[in-house]
Amino acid sequence: MEPIQWLCEQHPFLTYQCFSIPFAFLFYVLAKQGCLSLTYRYLFLASGGCILAIITMGVYSLLLLISTVIFVLLVCSLSPERVHPWVFGLQMGWQTFWHLLIQYREYYLNEPTDSRLLLSMSSLMLLTQRVTSVSMDLQDGGRVTLMTQCRVFLPLISYALNFTALLGGPLSSFDQFVYFVEQITISPPPQPLSVISYKGFQVLSLEWARNYLTRLLRDNASSLSVSNNALTDVLWIWGLAVVLRIRYYSHWKISECLNNAAGLGFRGMVREEDSPNWSGLSDGDLWTTEMSCQVSEFARRWNGTTATWLRRLVFQRCKTAPLVMTFGFSIWWHGIHLGQFVGFLVWAAAVRADYQIYKYLKPKLTSTRRRLVRTCLCWLNTQMVMACVVIAIELRSTSSLKILGLTYTGVFPLLNVLFIFIV
Repeated sequence: MEPIQWLCEQHPFLTYQCFSIPFAFLFYVLAKQGCLSLTYRYLFLASGGCILAIITMGVYSLLLLISTVIFVLLVCSLSPERVHPWVFGLQMGWQTFWHLLIQYREYYLNEPTDSRLLLSMSSLMLLTQRVTSVSMDLQDGGRVTLMTQCRVFLPLISYALNFTALLGGPLSSFDQFVYFVEQITISPPPQPLSVISYKGFQVLSLEWARNYLTRLLRDNASSLSVSNNALTDVLWIWGLAVVLRIRYYSHWKISECLNNAAGLGFRGMVREEDSPNWSGLSDGDLWTTEMSCQVSEFARRWNGTTATWLRRLVFQRCKTAPLVMTFGFSIWWHGIHLGQFVGFLVWAAAVRADYQIYKYLKPKLTSTRRRLVRTCLCWLNTQMVMACVVIAIELRSTSSLKILGLTYTGVFPLLNVLFIFIV
């Protein structure tokens, strides 16, 4: 029991996702064999989400249930062009209320926040993605299947509370979800056990690497405050950011496993290898993301479905300063903490500077050697900027900003910001 207890304490999201995989696979088997009618398939996914919410969040599961009821009533009672403003306004207002309440308890009352409330807030943020995705589909015209299905309560409730997406992404559209539920008995995806095992091994490897790096950083944390070596301090901060990012990668990978276990994410067969492609639902891969040589490229690859959602929700709809507005909305969506405010604005400035740096250097890259040097320097810059951004956002408070200042790591994003005004 000790390993399970340790896992629950260290990574509750990972634990709950792991325990949900057998139920997702059970859904796949029953649906594939034709044991579940269309109605029971929707009920299985929705009831599984309700049970998971109650077990993991307790009374705070009401936050999700209330949002879902309001969302369904709005979609089924308003005209398609009026749905999005109402869904967006009420959902973000409800989410913001609880974010501010958490800050009030933490900073003014000095009370520890219930872990179940934090878990419910994370799920509420993901629910915001799903409900606004549907409302945007309706506002933009949607598809025939979407318009007909939106007049039925059950598919909407199942999409909002689907247990494979309740605690973690990736985000799929309502059309994709409905098509999957309807077609799984007609043209079921292949057996997902092999891909689940492979991705499960990746999760174990990521968690092992994270724990090893955590111990290494803890052993060297005492020398951080007394060290006069700026390079050592910067490397320590970079290592801390890597540890924080690995936690996200493992969470995304286990979410992929959960969706794949239910049959979601199948993209057909790879002809060259004659093997199934299960990459249809993914929020990011460690190797491709971490090898990004531009801050803007990192931003597109990091938490991929959320980045696509933000682009559609804010960036493509804003006529004035869409980049700033997109990262500004990210601050609002994440909870408006001080560290998040600084981190996302620095990220926006770094992305803007990244475009200017590329435009400035492109005419000068006339040889392979220069392009190689530029790639290495840009990769280093991206790593250090994202280290500052991740630490500021994750630690959220002034302590994170103090650490970045004392170790001189904050110089890297500062240079990116200055580049905007110099060039």
